[in-house]
Amino acid sequence: MTATAGTRGPVLVASDLDRTLIYSTAALGLTMPDAKAPRLLCVEVHESKPLSYVTEDAAQELGALAAETVFVPTTTRTRKQYQRLNLPASAASSGAGPAYAICANGGHLLVDGVSDPDWHTRVLRGIADACAPLAEVRARLDATGDPSWVRKHRVAEDLFAYLVIERDRMPGDWLPDFTAWADARGWTVSLQGRKVYAVPKPLTKSAAMREVARRTGARLTLAAGDSLLDADLLLAADRAWRPGHGELADTGWTAPHVETLAERGVAAGEEILRRFRSAAAQA
Repeated sequence: MTATAGTRGPVLVASDLDRTLIYSTAALGLTMPDAKAPRLLCVEVHESKPLSYVTEDAAQELGALAAETVFVPTTTRTRKQYQRLNLPASAASSGAGPAYAICANGGHLLVDGVSDPDWHTRVLRGIADACAPLAEVRARLDATGDPSWVRKHRVAEDLFAYLVIERDRMPGDWLPDFTAWADARGWTVSLQGRKVYAVPKPLTKSAAMREVARRTGARLTLAAGDSLLDADLLLAADRAWRPGHGELADTGWTAPHVETLAERGVAAGEEILRRFRSAAAQA
């Protein structure tokens, strides 16, 4: 994952976005009095509505991080959803986006904003060899997801499926039952906010991160994330952080080189960026 001994490649930072660096209104976690709340910068607008935010301090940290490292946004979002974002950039970048981005949980590796076809073909081959087909998983979701608590059925990039749900109405036994069914067929299930994801096991953020590290000759890899789908990414990095909220925090997941932060909500995103910059400066 890192550069050959004796070389001085760049530091690579592969970070999850939603609920790790950027936050919806519902996920901000602003527990302080209104007068002491941080100033926020909107980084995503969809259908003329603001959707995602960072603090102004986090925006400055992210711009500096992009100048100091190879910053790789690493997300389960589709390419279209990712391209809605207007993330703070390095002052030297003239507004250009990151050279690399990982979308669809590793299914697409963007190079200067364009999906690498060879990488995508490799991913598809791995899924076909190891997993039940997407159509079978969709059929199971359709058959077991009741309209009383399922609001939307979605397929992302023809790679994986997810449900938008009313979480408090979901039957308590549905998630463990579906998780066991999917696991036996080579699929991972993750509950993130109001979404239940079903993702093929070979479709990982870590594999795409390793590929970027190989291409850039990275000497150190740093990562952060909050969900089960980020666990492989955190394990693959040299150093990693997770916030005090999210699926990994709820289950108490950790690893020796993964630091658990006390901060929750948008304050955690700001702290993660500080940790990234500090670690990169010491490398």
